[in-house]
Amino acid sequence: MLLDHRTYTVRVGTLKKQLALYEKHGLAVQKRYFGEPLAWLISDTGDVNSYVHIWMYEDAADRNRKRTALFNDPDWLAYLEKTGEAGYVTKQESRLMSPAPFAPIRR
Repeated sequence: MLLDHRTYTVRVGTLKKQLALYEKHGLAVQKRYFGEPLAWLISDTGDVNSYVHIWMYEDAADRNRKRTALFNDPDWLAYLEKTGEAGYVTKQESRLMSPAPFAPIRR
């Protein structure tokens, strides 16, 4: 199992706007290819202008296959264009991680 831990940082005061934009134009498209995320989290402390989502894949090949399909979907490309035009996101980090042997997540 491969987990994609993605952190997005947005400009101060734009978190709700970015989340609304994603929910309206991006979430359904991602679910079409990735299924339900393991988690969707908003920071309450530390960098409060950020959010995290974690997607699960069987392995790197599964991730590549699903992301390729996503990036060939006109709906996803339209969402990316809207996000770029809005200019809320200032930073994106992605970490590929594997569960520890004792983690409750099925491997």
